[in-house]
Amino acid sequence: MPADQLTFLTRPPAAEPEGLLVLFHGRGADERDLHPLLDLLDPERRLLGVTPRGPLHLPPGGAHWYAVHEIGYPEPATFTETVARASAWLDELVQDVGLPPERALLGGFSQGAVMTWALGLGDGRPRPAGLVALSGFMPTVPGFALDLAEPLPEIAIGHGAADPVISVDWSRRARAALVAAGASPLYHESAFMGHSIDPAFVGRLRTWIESVLGRGEV
Repeated sequence: MPADQLTFLTRPPAAEPEGLLVLFHGRGADERDLHPLLDLLDPERRLLGVTPRGPLHLPPGGAHWYAVHEIGYPEPATFTETVARASAWLDELVQDVGLPPERALLGGFSQGAVMTWALGLGDGRPRPAGLVALSGFMPTVPGFALDLAEPLPEIAIGHGAADPVISVDWSRRARAALVAAGASPLYHESAFMGHSIDPAFVGRLRTWIESVLGRGEV
């Protein structure tokens, strides 16, 4: 396996893929964690689904995308290296699938949401069709910047209002930044929910994904 490759699982489409759906797991999980979510978000299997594994192995165990020292501010060395590695992997995946980047949807939970922001809006990155950021934050890292210039992809944000791990304030800030940039993100706060994915929002996301990909040429 090439040095910049990531371990990943695929869920094949029912026919020729109309798009690509890539989901990034949270801290300490792996590529199996969000794999069942692919069928919930795309029950008709219009899309090729892919769930990669974070390349780092850090305490307390499991796979990680970067080292955590302070919420909102990923450790620069591990974050920068992982973003470069994941960018190369994602670009190669899109090329291998034979679809343009604008037919790709990126999503993730917790650390995976941070990776979604980085890979979907990082300066110089191709614009995907849409981004789904669940219980995460827009990263602040020296030498790294998000590009919020228009045109922006379609964006959905979900967060538990009672999240004790990553405060919902981070998603509120992300929404405010996007609105200031001219975007109209789909935004959902789950009352009383902690650091987890709201099944009710998954249903909304399924309809949202159909709408996002329905706008483009297959």
